[in-house]
Formats: sequence, C-alpha cells, structure tokens
Amino acid sequence: MNRRTALAVTTVALSGAALSAGAAVAQQRSLKDQLVGTWTLVSQELTPLNGTKRQIANPKGILMFDVGGRYAYFLVRGDRPKYRSPGAPTTEEIAANVREYVAGNFGTWSVNEADKTLTQHYDGALNPNNDGTEAKATVSLSGDELRLTTVSPGGSGARADTVYRRAR
Repeated sequence: MNRRTALAVTTVALSGAALSAGAAVAQQRSLKDQLVGTWTLVSQELTPLNGTKRQIANPKGILMFDVGGRYAYFLVRGDRPKYRSPGAPTTEEIAANVREYVAGNFGTWSVNEADKTLTQHYDGALNPNNDGTEAKATVSLSGDELRLTTVSPGGSGARADTVYRRAR
C-alpha cells in the first residue's frame, strides 16, 4: 500500500469514528436540551372524561421553548370563518372565533429527566381558570417529532394527545 492510499484509509477511518462519537453525544443530550426550540402543530386529539375522542379540525399551532425556561403555545382551527367586515366584527363573530381559538398560554417550563415529563406553569392562558395552574405531559421524542400527552389543568381530567414537528 502506498502512502496516499494509507493516508486516505486513515482519514476515512478517523472521519467515521468522529461521526460516530458525534452521534453518541447527540443521543446523550438532556430532554430539556432536545425540547428547546420551535415546534409546529401536526395534530391534536382531545379525550374528555366521557371518552369521546375529538380531533381538532385543520389545526394550526406553534409551541416554543426557550433555554431560559419560558414557553408560549398557540393553537387554532385553521378553517375559522373570516369576519364579514374586518374592521367591525359583530359580537357573534368574535364569540364564534374565540370558541375556535382552541388554546393559548404562556409561562415557565421544566422537565423531569427520569420520568420524561414536561411541566408547564401557566402564567397566562386563554382560559382564565388556568392562570397560575400547572399541566404535566408525558414526552416522547423521535427525530424531529414530539408527542405530548397532557391532562388538562383545573381538574377537568380531559386528555390531549398532541403531535408536533420541529420547525425548520
């Protein structure tokens, strides 16, 4: 084997080792580190205590976690009707659209690495009864897909199964 071939083989071998080490480090990142960023909504299924499942029609939403422990979350039906007169919506139009604005809240977040749960403390929420409460979700991460299963705060017992994709 000549020197060029030996150098090429060594370079390829070292590159492979470096890539493997990089993949191992990425797999060892904490759950908190993996959640930081912006996630776009794919789907959400709601299950109240009576067990009747309901999909949110044509959902649009975003979930953002910052490294400092703050988050913001917004979810709407994507097919909400527009106001007939954008500058002067009627009380009925406003009420109908508020009902279709499924969720919105912001506050602080933390994770329990051991049991893979996310806790969100609501500083403010669309539903004023949720202000100051916490919601706990089980977390499942697979590549760029995030699945959260959350039991609603405030004692309703309703469950939300929500799927997100990491924003690009």
